[in-house]
Amino acid sequence: MSIPVIIMGAKGRMGSTLTHLAMESDQFSLSGVVERAEYSKGLEVLGCPVAHDLQELLSSCPGATVIDFTAPEVSLSSARKAAKTGNPVVIGTTGLSAEQLAELETLAQDIPIFWSPNMSIGVNALVRVLPMLERILGEAYDMEITEIHHHHKKDAPSGTAVKLAQVLAESRGWKMDEVGNYGRQGIIGARPEKELGVHALRGGDVVGDHTVYFFGPGERIEVTHRAHSRENFARGALRAATWLAGQKPGRLYSMGQLLGE
Repeated sequence: MSIPVIIMGAKGRMGSTLTHLAMESDQFSLSGVVERAEYSKGLEVLGCPVAHDLQELLSSCPGATVIDFTAPEVSLSSARKAAKTGNPVVIGTTGLSAEQLAELETLAQDIPIFWSPNMSIGVNALVRVLPMLERILGEAYDMEITEIHHHHKKDAPSGTAVKLAQVLAESRGWKMDEVGNYGRQGIIGARPEKELGVHALRGGDVVGDHTVYFFGPGERIEVTHRAHSRENFARGALRAATWLAGQKPGRLYSMGQLLGE
């Protein structure tokens, strides 16, 4: 049986990729797409309902999973609307505030919600492996992170870089709001031992590069993940939608649960 999905922002970079993959797979059925009126021209060729507001689709698509890679407030609005009709939601949007995530956790008590700042299986494998590497190397190794994205990306640093920094800081017993450094300029003095730098580069059409550096005495270790296309993230989101279909409300799910933590 195919899993019905509703794609938000169907003309966007991620939305169009998700729509294409869902349509070419027997595992999914496209229940509808949502796009702003000024961008929706041509979507009728998809052969499914096209709406300018998610609310227009939910009542006629019971059980369909909403997949949203749009913007923080839009994604939160999608979750609020879906909570009223009982539809599951998969969110891949980055840049959500602590308050917005807290509201998602509240809404997840009523409907199954899956959120991840990066849907890549490879990146989420790094999230699990990096703390082990940090513990092996020890505090003699300074840690820094760089991330590179296309010039259209609106938030910085990326949600993925933030997540990688958080797991490394937690592994060392630090708090990122105390040790994070997001840019250096001027006569700033020597680098403190208790610091974790996170630096964002923007340009061109880079899908997403993340590098974690461990600078030690006499050597340097670099761990890099490069996304070659957006299909990587879209396939992860569709995998999340498949997994979420078998879950119950009660917590805000993430890649950790999907991968069996």
